[in-house]
Amino acid sequence: MNPLMEISVSYTTSNQEKVRITSNKEAYELIIKNWNLDIIEFQEECKVVLMNKGNFVLGIYEVSKGGIDSSVVDIRIILGVALKCHATQLILVHNHPSGNLNPSSSDEKITESLQKACKLLNLSLLDHLIITSSDYYSFNEKNSF
Repeated sequence: MNPLMEISVSYTTSNQEKVRITSNKEAYELIIKNWNLDIIEFQEECKVVLMNKGNFVLGIYEVSKGGIDSSVVDIRIILGVALKCHATQLILVHNHPSGNLNPSSSDEKITESLQKACKLLNLSLLDHLIITSSDYYSFNEKNSF
């Protein structure tokens, strides 16, 4: 009889000072410090900022790296990571290598889908930021939520 494989979940913490996000601009400033600026204009990437109820950042998770104008965003992976690290709030972030900050229809669809999925698990999607090296678009600021 073959035993079932065991699934192990782990994450690491550091003794660094806790970062608290209280605005979309602070979220942008945090994420841009943790982005590879050498490729921000060449390759699309997607990350998620994971936070607790007090808006303290638990970590930043790299969801995917894509091509010139797209990357795969798998909602199941985002939610799995959020649950594993006990996050209650999320900010989805991706860059537009073109420099155009306007959301695409795909961006709008993924935001809506992630927002619905988060609601089912009692998580809050606080924002979805589209970034360049010098500016950002916030779905929350533009009342797209």
